[in-house]
Amino acid sequence: MTDTTVPLAVRVAAPQEVPQPGPGLGLTWRPATLDDGQAVAALKVRCQEADGLPYRTSAVEVVEELEGEWRDLRHDTLVGTDPAGTVRAWAQVDTAPGDERVVRAFVEGDVDPEWRGRGIGTALVAWSQARARQLLAASGKELPARIATYGDDATPDVARLFEAGGFRPIRYYTHMRRPLDVPLPGIPQIDGLRVVPWSPELDDAVRLAHNEVFADHWGSEPRTPEQWRAARSMFAPSWSFVALDDAGHVVGYAVSGRYEHDWPAAGYPSGYTELLGVRREWRGRRVAVALLAAVMRAYAADGMRYAELEVDTDNPSGAHGIYAALGYEVAHSSTMLTIEL
Repeated sequence: MTDTTVPLAVRVAAPQEVPQPGPGLGLTWRPATLDDGQAVAALKVRCQEADGLPYRTSAVEVVEELEGEWRDLRHDTLVGTDPAGTVRAWAQVDTAPGDERVVRAFVEGDVDPEWRGRGIGTALVAWSQARARQLLAASGKELPARIATYGDDATPDVARLFEAGGFRPIRYYTHMRRPLDVPLPGIPQIDGLRVVPWSPELDDAVRLAHNEVFADHWGSEPRTPEQWRAARSMFAPSWSFVALDDAGHVVGYAVSGRYEHDWPAAGYPSGYTELLGVRREWRGRRVAVALLAAVMRAYAADGMRYAELEVDTDNPSGAHGIYAALGYEVAHSSTMLTIEL
């Protein structure tokens, strides 16, 4: 357990200088810019194809990550180009400005399949961890601290690379899907509640409800308005729904994304439920079922073959069991690895 009586700056042991990858690795290193979105996405797609992953990254998603109002690309990103100028490796560190319980820094990186096995990945992990420690120390938040990354379980070499750098598996997630060409669940009628389509007028109330709902979920932290708005490139308003009580208060929500660039790799079109939550006082009354049933119908009406979502296997609300009862099955899984400070 983290000893928070020790000052954060001492606990994280931030180095004065971040170790840059050496010239002997064969690449030229510089910070990323927004203009690198297409090249970084192409690198990530080459990696995903080589690793046989059922999803792809778009340039829009990369740019969206980089243009957060709190980002410092000059210090928090790194791109490695070969002599022809092609991006062959990259890494980034990102913080979450709304953190109130645990202050976090998320790291990620990719190395072109043709350039693996040369020590580049090890250098990127070292760079990322050092920069993450600097960001945590500079946060000024005297809280438990965490450096975190996610790894698809289909790429164990990535997990081993991070473990060699001091990361340890801490949390496990399952990606689940449900076919839509079989009978869909009915939408239960719940006294004092109605399910309505998402609208811009409800958006910030949904954000506040989400912050409250996930306050008791491991690893979840409040999202500021800036964070909430920053993850919208794949948002599907017509596939998103809100549960309201008789007073018009948000008691539950289902926020969906439309990831068309994933469909060729997955082999089918799908709707993805990115966020699903129900306020504590309404749990156990089938609000989640009503929201998911509405979502499935919206997906099916637009010709989708599957409804998909991801769940923490230790989710305290029993979500995994709810999804399984509705016909969702595990498609693949991932792991969070961290350094707890």
